[in-house]
Amino acid sequence: MKILVLADIHANWPALSAITAKETFDACLFAGDLVDYGTDPVPCVEWIREHAQAAVRGNHDHAVAQKVSARSGTGFRQLAAITRPVQWAVLQPTHLKYLARMPVTQTLELDTRKFFLVHATPRDPMDEYLMDDREQWCERLGRIEADFVCVGHSHVQFHMELDRLHLVNPGSVGQPRDGDPRSAYAVIDNGKVELRRVAYDIDATLRQMRTAGVSGDVLAMTEAVLRSGGRISPNP
Repeated sequence: MKILVLADIHANWPALSAITAKETFDACLFAGDLVDYGTDPVPCVEWIREHAQAAVRGNHDHAVAQKVSARSGTGFRQLAAITRPVQWAVLQPTHLKYLARMPVTQTLELDTRKFFLVHATPRDPMDEYLMDDREQWCERLGRIEADFVCVGHSHVQFHMELDRLHLVNPGSVGQPRDGDPRSAYAVIDNGKVELRRVAYDIDATLRQMRTAGVSGDVLAMTEAVLRSGGRISPNP
């Protein structure tokens, strides 16, 4: 069985469609954050709703579904504050209901293997940032019974084989922050984990954002982040 693992799409349809055009799969798992930062959430929500066997709620999904205004600030906070009203303007009630009803964690079995999904960590499912720190992950996953744990949130791609399970962060589909601007995802094929990347049309994403009303310094910052794979400033 070939399983496609996705996370952190962030309303970037060109990035998601580049993956789906490239990969065939038997099942799809989604580790949260469909919305915010980008401005084309509708096809992203509809694709995950149709194709994902399991999907968990990210912090941005929760905020959009619950109509929580983004806090003002700089960097990614500023980007969320600018793009969140766009989500509310284009998402229909059925889309918001889907986001609101996504579970915080989910366990399922595929092809005799047990999977556990959470956006951040089991200790703090939507907000704790944890990179590829083996000791801390062993502590967080001590009570989780699974063969594979799929997470997101950090926008950084990694795979670790711990004592009794595989930990997979597929990286971010729509806004990578590990220095590689290509859309990130993972494939689990008959139990073997592969971290993969695919280039996508960043210009199409930026054009869509301009059409949605994003401009000026925020658009320049977004372009810098997308083209560099995570740099927050348009200047080196």
